[in-house]
Amino acid sequence: MILSPIAPDDMPTALAAFAAHLEGHAEALAAFRRIAATWPVRPADEPGGGVDTPEHRAEAVKLAHAHGVETLDEPPSRSFMWDGKVIRTDVEATVIVHEVTHWLCAAPERRTLIDYGLGPGPETTARKEARADKRLCFEDCMHEEQQTSLLGVLWEVELGQPGILAFLEQNWMEHWERASTAAFFIRHAEELFARGLIDADGRPTTARAWADARRAAPASSDSATSHSADSQSRAA
Repeated sequence: MILSPIAPDDMPTALAAFAAHLEGHAEALAAFRRIAATWPVRPADEPGGGVDTPEHRAEAVKLAHAHGVETLDEPPSRSFMWDGKVIRTDVEATVIVHEVTHWLCAAPERRTLIDYGLGPGPETTARKEARADKRLCFEDCMHEEQQTSLLGVLWEVELGQPGILAFLEQNWMEHWERASTAAFFIRHAEELFARGLIDADGRPTTARAWADARRAAPASSDSATSHSADSQSRAA
């Protein structure tokens, strides 16, 4: 939930001010520029435009598969978002992408745990079981959530989706006029870079061959049609 919404007319000023605070931090500035470039959100009648379209959800599922992560086309409200084996994908595209980046940010030994050993996520209803798998303290959970959040936004941008909306929704620009807000972003962007999860241009580094091939290929007109079959073929 956005704590302090930014009026659309104020967004150019807010984006410019935020970027100014990032001067001297090349990787963070490059990452932010990629995010800022998705504003304003393209209309639904433009190729790849709109918000949470069937095409967006199909691409988010393909992102999971590109990382070797299995998916199941059912709502997470039946049990867990991630049960240690599959991501449940009957949710918004941005949630699917976020869940893939949870998998990327989690230590390998926690990828087999319910909700990555972080405790129950907001979509998980089998909360007792998820709490039993929790391995991290509150502070470490919050840090990993922040890393996951920013990486997820950058993957949305990579997929041609309006990552700026998740960036705002997850309050990365709360008090955008303050240097401390930019410093928080810098810390996490630089950490993602140091971990090898993004490059100096702010692009995610994993599944790069798939991402590059996707960028080079023309937009597919039947991506929405293929979503159902693709999801079913990957369902556990």
